[in-house]
Amino acid sequence: MILPSFLVIIGFACLIFGANWLVDGASALAKKYKVSDLAIGLTIVAFGTSAPEMVVNLIGSAKGYSDIVFGNIIGSNNFNLFIILGLSGLIYPISVQSSTAWKEIPISLFVACILLFFVNDFIFAGVGTLSRIDGLILLALFFLFLYYVFLQMKNDSTLKTEVVEKSNLKIWGLVIIGLAGLIVGGQLVVTNSVNIASELGVSEKIIGLTIVAAGTSLPELLTSVVAALKKNSDIAIGNVIGSNVFNVLLILSLSGIIRPIDYNPNFNTDLFILIGGTVFLFAAMLTGKRKKLDRWEAGLLFAFYLIYTVVLVLKEL
Repeated sequence: MILPSFLVIIGFACLIFGANWLVDGASALAKKYKVSDLAIGLTIVAFGTSAPEMVVNLIGSAKGYSDIVFGNIIGSNNFNLFIILGLSGLIYPISVQSSTAWKEIPISLFVACILLFFVNDFIFAGVGTLSRIDGLILLALFFLFLYYVFLQMKNDSTLKTEVVEKSNLKIWGLVIIGLAGLIVGGQLVVTNSVNIASELGVSEKIIGLTIVAAGTSLPELLTSVVAALKKNSDIAIGNVIGSNVFNVLLILSLSGIIRPIDYNPNFNTDLFILIGGTVFLFAAMLTGKRKKLDRWEAGLLFAFYLIYTVVLVLKEL
C-alpha cells in the first residue's frame, strides 16, 4: 500500500513536470520557426494543462480500465468546477467577460449533456458504451470548439505568449524528457491506482473520481489559484471552463477511438452533479452582481463537493 501510493505521487510529479517541459520545448521550437503567438497559445499551451489527463486516459483506455478512464475525466471536471473554481472564488470574487457568461459556460453545459446521452446510448437502460462513432463525433465537436477559440483569440490583440530563446539541443532535450515524463508518469499513475483500489477493496471508480482526478487536475489548480491571488479573473475561470471542454471533447473522444469504453451507469450521479454545478454557475452570472461569482456562491460550490466526496468515500470503505 505504501509503495503504490509513493509511486502514484512520483507519477503525478512526472506528469506535471513532463507537461511543463514539453510545453516549454514545443513553444520554443514553434517560435524558432516563426509560428504565431496565437497558434502557440491555442495548441501547445492549451494542451499542456490537459496532458496529464490525456496520458492517463490513453493508457487506461488501451489497458481496458474503463472506470479509471471515466472517473478521471468526470472527476477532473467536477474537481475543476467545484473545488478549483470554488477555492479561486473564495480567494477573490470572480468577474467574467460577457463571452464567458453567455457562450463558454453554456458550451461546457452542452458538452456535459452530450456526454450524458452518448454514454447512456440515449435510452438510459442501465448499460452504455462510448463507441468509436461517439468518439469521432466528440472529436469533430472539439475542432469546432477550437475554431471558436481561434476566432476569440484572433480578436484579442493583447495576446502574447512569452517564449525564451533556446538552443536546439535544449529545445529537443525538453521535448524528449517531457514526453518521457508524461509516458512514465501515466504508466505509474494508472498501474498503481488500480493496485491501491485492489488493496483497499474499493472500486476503480472511486479511485478514478478522487485520487486520479485530483492529481491530474493539479496544473489547473495551480493556474487558477495563482490567477485568483493576482485578481486575474479571466484566467481563473477560463482555465476551468476550457479544461472541462477539452477533457470531454478531446481526451474522452481519443480514448473512445482507441478502444470503445464500457460505461458504468453509477457515474450518472457524478454527471448530473457536473450538469447541476454548471447550471448553478450560469445562474450565478445572472443573480446578485451580474457576471460575477461571489464568495458565498464559490463557498457553496466548494463545500458541496467536499461533503459529497467524503460521503462517496465513506460509503465504499
